[in-house]
Amino acid sequence: METYLFYILATVTVIGTILAITEKHPVHAIVYLVTSFFSLASIFFLLSAPLIAMFEVIIYAGAVMVLFMFVIMMLDLGRADEAKRPPLRQWFLPVILGGIILVSIGVLAAGYVTTPHAPGAITVRDFAVTLFRKYGVAVEIISMQLLFAVVGALYLGRRRP
Repeated sequence: METYLFYILATVTVIGTILAITEKHPVHAIVYLVTSFFSLASIFFLLSAPLIAMFEVIIYAGAVMVLFMFVIMMLDLGRADEAKRPPLRQWFLPVILGGIILVSIGVLAAGYVTTPHAPGAITVRDFAVTLFRKYGVAVEIISMQLLFAVVGALYLGRRRP
């Protein structure tokens, strides 16, 4: 069963990524990319890596997509005044992909049993201590890069008098 779920989620990830690349409307591309990120997080969960799955959802599907939406809104790439409600046939593929992901998550959650971690396994606390003690400077540099990206988007998107 897990093998079938893996291949189904991998197919959804590839289809979502291809649609994100080929979509002309930037907001639609972001929705497809979020779909791809959620199916990838489900794959990580399926591969017994729930921490990485959680990071995938929080960091990529959450924070990075909000940053992308912010840039698109600041640069006025979406053209909200020209937007029309898409026809019903354009809803078909996103609904199918989202349904596949939801069913897969439901199947995974139904069969998930918590087990105590092995003696050599790393915990979330150990990961956090290592991340912020050993790689604290790198984390701060990345946060500064995100700050510069937001300031750059504000500068590019400002209205010139």
